[in-house]
Amino acid sequence: MDRNLALECTRVTEAAAIACSKWIGRGDGKSADKAAVDAMRRAFNSLRINGTVVIGEGERDEAPMLYIGEKVGCGDENSPRVDIALDPLECTDSTAFGKNNALAVIAIAQEGCFLHAPDTYMEKIAVGPQARGVIDLEATPKENLKEIAKAHKCEISELMVVILERERHKDLIDKVRSAGAKVRLISDGDVSGAISTAVDGTGIHVMMGSGGAPEGVLAAAALRCTGGDFRGRLIFRREDEKERALKMGITDLNKIYTLEELAQGDVMFAATGVTSGDMLKGVRIYGKTLQTSSIVMRSKTGTIRYIDATHHLDKLL
Repeated sequence: MDRNLALECTRVTEAAAIACSKWIGRGDGKSADKAAVDAMRRAFNSLRINGTVVIGEGERDEAPMLYIGEKVGCGDENSPRVDIALDPLECTDSTAFGKNNALAVIAIAQEGCFLHAPDTYMEKIAVGPQARGVIDLEATPKENLKEIAKAHKCEISELMVVILERERHKDLIDKVRSAGAKVRLISDGDVSGAISTAVDGTGIHVMMGSGGAPEGVLAAAALRCTGGDFRGRLIFRREDEKERALKMGITDLNKIYTLEELAQGDVMFAATGVTSGDMLKGVRIYGKTLQTSSIVMRSKTGTIRYIDATHHLDKLL
């Protein structure tokens, strides 16, 4: 894929972030999400690609906008054929209620390189490059933390573990603290949480717990670019979710997926902050201009770029 496509991806996430920013703090998550989705589709359809959404807003009957299987882009027969994983507004509630870590996120890979994950849950563990190769979903939290601390050449007590604040994670939180590590609870945003393990300055060493499977693929795509590591195992809540997974080509419902099995090949990842978080600042308005902060990454080169952009309100489409 042309390296310039990575910067085009940033324009897509910027458009989504700007569109939904007007809904920050207004308590209306549905309107915020719709604004992000509509803007992201318009931006995608200006790109010269033949894109297929493989991780999207759900199946067509349940999500008429940017659904799984939707074709995007205005490419011709010579344009690249790519698979797209996206979340136009990760942390819808954070946007609606003015909380942290909301992002507009996309990842692009060559055709067939993303796991076609069903809309279910996934058990996850994510780390940055220093702890690559030492994590194991079959191990206990204490065993994983011991290996991660060894990789970082530090004590377990120095590790910071990010976990979604959910009732289902109470036992996990207790085990992490009993092992001696620190816990940072987040209300939403496990894509941001996973990526922050591989970004200098966040102070986060590992993400543990369960969250959405589509978000797991997005996180794996980002960690492919940073040199981090990820393991994931699907968690099915209902029989119909298992049936959908089988139809999507998943034959082993208990399989533990490696990073490369979730996102392989040449991967590009882009995210723009909607509300401020550990990794990116949110959309800021200054009179007749607004500013966005984005990150864009490529697995081929390992390049990570931070882009701060100023947009003139009277020139936004």
